[in-house]
Amino acid sequence: MNACESILGLNPYQGGKPIEELERELGITNITKLASNENPLGVSQKVIEAIESSLSDINRYPDGNAFELKKAISDHLMVTSEMISLGNGSNELLELIARVFVCEKTDEVIFSQYAFVVYPLVTQALGATPKIAPANNYGHDLNAMLGLINENTKLIFIANPNNPTGTLISDEEVYSFLDKVPKHIPVVLDQAYFEYLNIDDEAIGWLEIFENLIITRTFSKAYGLAGLRVGYSICNSKISDYINRVREPFNVNNTAQVAAIAALSDIDFLKESVNINNDGSKQLVDGFKLLDLKYIPSFANFIAVKFNDALQTYNDLLREGVIVRPVEMSNYLRISIGTAKENEHLLSALKKIL
Repeated sequence: MNACESILGLNPYQGGKPIEELERELGITNITKLASNENPLGVSQKVIEAIESSLSDINRYPDGNAFELKKAISDHLMVTSEMISLGNGSNELLELIARVFVCEKTDEVIFSQYAFVVYPLVTQALGATPKIAPANNYGHDLNAMLGLINENTKLIFIANPNNPTGTLISDEEVYSFLDKVPKHIPVVLDQAYFEYLNIDDEAIGWLEIFENLIITRTFSKAYGLAGLRVGYSICNSKISDYINRVREPFNVNNTAQVAAIAALSDIDFLKESVNINNDGSKQLVDGFKLLDLKYIPSFANFIAVKFNDALQTYNDLLREGVIVRPVEMSNYLRISIGTAKENEHLLSALKKIL
């Protein structure tokens, strides 16, 4: 039995270690997980109530076209429903978009060094060729990415803010980049952490100018729905139609759809989540400075921190009941921003082990 050659060297995506797994391995309790960039506040009461009201319908298939959720998103962003595609998390949409545009071994996909790990995974799974632009101070070098464009370029990924570095490109820089990219090459602007920026939503307006722009966002981060897996893309209706042709039927379940609609309506919870993140970021940065640790300034809900031996630090933290995330950067760990109590647990553990 022969598997596709493109996947033979592929390593599966590894998420943050689950709390239950660490409990089984070390037999400890009171664990703090700061590994997966989840909302430490959980979900809003409106979402809980919506989920409870949806449970009587779980014997029914969900609306495969997600009419109500698309309408809620379209009203929220002031775009048409035809521009929206839904995914089992925005992660699925990244894969679907790649499947739409990447077809041959000679096809090339451009992304940055230290960008989201799913970009190279998707590219390799499709048997295409990754073209990786060297990072500039751990962030995207858009000029270097422009320099990689050729006749084989089929797709470009930009994460903003970037994961795992937390770096941010200004709207002016992104706009200028889009203006220089040939119009037949789709550009994915991955904005999974957009809500934490607390800025005007300029990118949505660009969709009227750049027909090759695809914006992806998620309900997994600031909205707290990571366990339900709901993401969406916004782009011109022709691309959206292509995406919907390759997506699985019923890829977003009914409970997830109902929860996402409720989450969009709870502005107060979103504001509280952003405020908690801002306070937590300051708490962690102050703590890292006291511990003389170098870190990358972040615009998201996590911070990449440098250690003399990141793997050793990661394992030592596990024994202290703190889960963080190793990343594809030498001697860096990505640390999610938690509640004040969770952040203090981490800082105390670091003080003990370092």
